Amino acid sequence: MAHNHDGKQVHYVGDSRVRADRPQLSPPDYDRFPGKTEAFFPDFLLKEWMVAVVFLVGFMTLVMAEEPPLGELADPTNTSFLPVPDWYFLFLYQLLKYKWAAGDFVVIGTVILPGIAFMALMLAPWLDRSKERRPHKRPVATGIMLISLIAVAALTWAAEYEHEIQLESAPGEKPDNTEVIAQNEEGYEIYSKNACIKCHGGELEGVNGPSLLGIGNRRTAEELTRYIDEGKGAMPPGMFQGSEQEKKILVEWLLKQTQK
Repeated sequence: MAHNHDGKQVHYVGDSRVRADRPQLSPPDYDRFPGKTEAFFPDFLLKEWMVAVVFLVGFMTLVMAEEPPLGELADPTNTSFLPVPDWYFLFLYQLLKYKWAAGDFVVIGTVILPGIAFMALMLAPWLDRSKERRPHKRPVATGIMLISLIAVAALTWAAEYEHEIQLESAPGEKPDNTEVIAQNEEGYEIYSKNACIKCHGGELEGVNGPSLLGIGNRRTAEELTRYIDEGKGAMPPGMFQGSEQEKKILVEWLLKQTQK
């Protein structure tokens, strides 16, 4: 009890639940671990610098040993050029090719799925607060990580595979051992009257669009039908104006264009 300058009493109340000798919440001194510690400068920092130098030298060696794939010179008259994003965006590029993430649902592939992935990474420290460091002790986090890696790798591979096939059938290039186009067949007549010939050429060699020579080796009837209905690349949907029967005949004729 004490008095202030006005003569009023001031009462101090102690709380017996707070121990006066409670341990301090501070890390132990390094002196308690003789032989197991090292100074940050210069010992620890020097080791970190040495590792960084080795990595940097190795990285620069690989960069200088491999010539960068710059590709061909830009040609504004080349309408067959197939632009693709850099490899680290190929999985998103491939995602937008699927019907459920493109067209009317493009917001799924451009906003919703990338947004969920970004938020999951940002909130990971709060979503998974387990103290375990072994992967098999954290099945949820490990499972999500493996699924994400497999999905990214599979989509990247699919995008690269499709791009290589499109490059193989570039306009003006005729694959070896390709069967002669039968221009007197009904399929060719349907092909001609539906303006397919303007982009893919009179002999399927490709003019403003990719070559269709040997298309029967690379595509199935279901894929060709989907491309005709929904379009692909620079080809918009709805280009084919024939009947369903004519579409079937055209697809069967295209499947005959094979390489021996």
